[in-house]
Amino acid sequence: MATCFITQPIHPDAVAHLNGAGIATCYASRATMEVAAAEIGDAEAVITRDLGFDEAAIRAAPNLRLIACHGSGTNRIAVAAAAARGIWVTNAPNTNSRSVAELTMGLILAAARRIPVADRAVRDGQWDFRYAAGGIELAGKTLGLIGFGAIARHVAVMAGAGFGMRVMAWSPNVPDAIFAQAGVMRADGVEALLRSADVVSLHRPADAAGAAPIDAAALALLKPGALLVNTSRGTAIDGAALVAALRAGTLAGAALDVLAQEPPPAHDPVLSAPGLVLTPHLGGATDEALRRTAMLCARQVVDALAGRAPAHRVQASGA
Repeated sequence: MATCFITQPIHPDAVAHLNGAGIATCYASRATMEVAAAEIGDAEAVITRDLGFDEAAIRAAPNLRLIACHGSGTNRIAVAAAAARGIWVTNAPNTNSRSVAELTMGLILAAARRIPVADRAVRDGQWDFRYAAGGIELAGKTLGLIGFGAIARHVAVMAGAGFGMRVMAWSPNVPDAIFAQAGVMRADGVEALLRSADVVSLHRPADAAGAAPIDAAALALLKPGALLVNTSRGTAIDGAALVAALRAGTLAGAALDVLAQEPPPAHDPVLSAPGLVLTPHLGGATDEALRRTAMLCARQVVDALAGRAPAHRVQASGA
């Protein structure tokens, strides 16, 4: 019986699907790359979430035929090493787009209305915080989207139709027709977007070309009182520059679902930055999205182990 090794928990329906197809499943005892390399053994397939799968783990798996990424980004998988061995690498695009977009809007609201600070104030007996909250209304404000893929397009609809925001976006690869269809203004470049937007939300994948990280120079282009939200990749923002801008008050607030190092070390200055809302990379962690993502991974494992080419390959197999 073929075996699929799973580095981190996935939706039980996907495990049942694999078992129903005659594929045994086993979980890593701990979600570390060292444990994955030590325990993968003779498994023919692996499903991995944000742990990824590195070259050492690939070398430790002599029978491996497929690495299925539980999500769209494969930046933590040694794709080239897999290709050299003739191992498929697949991803699960657009299965969590709606959930990430909904969290994006939640983070925008949390930063705009200072919801986490207000919550703490009530618990600390500071009911009069409402007189000094200093929140902003989103209606009529400009939302700038850096990237205009599936997630950003969901956000554009929610922000525009739902909150009355003006929406603009920058993406070098999306056709003009998509912008026109969405009713979203196309920014001439990232700098133009940063200067115009009241709220900036990042949606570029880790391997996308053409946009430098948001650093001190980029942050200086933002309007006074602007908000910055990131649900894409932790490396998209210079963390030290962000903390400095928040402490200086040149940036009114920010909200991050992703960090350059996850989890962050206890001494990371980002943990004590004022006006910063943090969530633990849970954009796609709704039951609906987790099921869609895991089921797509499972179906691709079944296809690959049955000799069929899986649908969402990120590189051609040499097999």
